[in-house]
Amino acid sequence: MRIGLTGPIGCGKSTVARWLAEDGAAVVDADEIARDVTQPGGPAVTAIARRFGRSVVRPDGSLDRGALAAIVFADPEHLRALESIIHPLVRPRLLAAVKAAESAGAALVAIEAIKLVEGGLAELCDEVWLVTCDPGDQRSRLAGRGVAGDDAERRIAAQTGLVERLAPAATRVIDTSGPPQRARERVRAALAEAAS
Repeated sequence: MRIGLTGPIGCGKSTVARWLAEDGAAVVDADEIARDVTQPGGPAVTAIARRFGRSVVRPDGSLDRGALAAIVFADPEHLRALESIIHPLVRPRLLAAVKAAESAGAALVAIEAIKLVEGGLAELCDEVWLVTCDPGDQRSRLAGRGVAGDDAERRIAAQTGLVERLAPAATRVIDTSGPPQRARERVRAALAEAAS
C-alpha cells in the first residue's frame, strides 16, 4: 500500500511519516530529495542562481536557504519558478525510491510531499492523507523550528487556501492539533482503517 502525505507547513507531515515508519512503513520524503538535488555543484543550484541571483548562493557553493526563502515566500511567481526548477529533478528520484522500497519488500510506503497532488504523485497512491492542524499549533511548531514570526507568516500566507484545494483529493484528513499522543492515536486508527 502507498500512502501519500501532504498538507501545509508546520502541520505535522514529517511527524505522521515518522509514526508510520515506527509502524513499519518505508518513508520517501520529497523535501529530503529536494535537499539532495540542491547540494553544491548540482544542476539545481546553477539554475537557481541564474534565476534568483548569486545572492542566494554562499561562497562555498551551497544555497543560502534563508535568503532564497525570503524571496520565494514573498511572491507566488518566484515560488512557482523555484518549483519549476526543483520538481523535475525530484520526481524521478522519488519514484526510484518508492520502487526500491517496494522491491525490498516494504508492505507500506509513505510518500511525504507538499506538492503530492499538484505534482501528480497522488495518482500513484492508494490513499492521500491531508495533514492539518489548528493555526495556533502551526505557528508554535514553526517557532519551535526557529522560524521567525514574520517569516512564518510569509510561509503560511504563501499556502493560503492549500487545505481547501487539496481536500477533494484527500482520502482522509489527519488533524494533528493538540497533544501528540492524541494525534498519534488518530494516525494509528487511520492506518488500521486503511489496511482493513
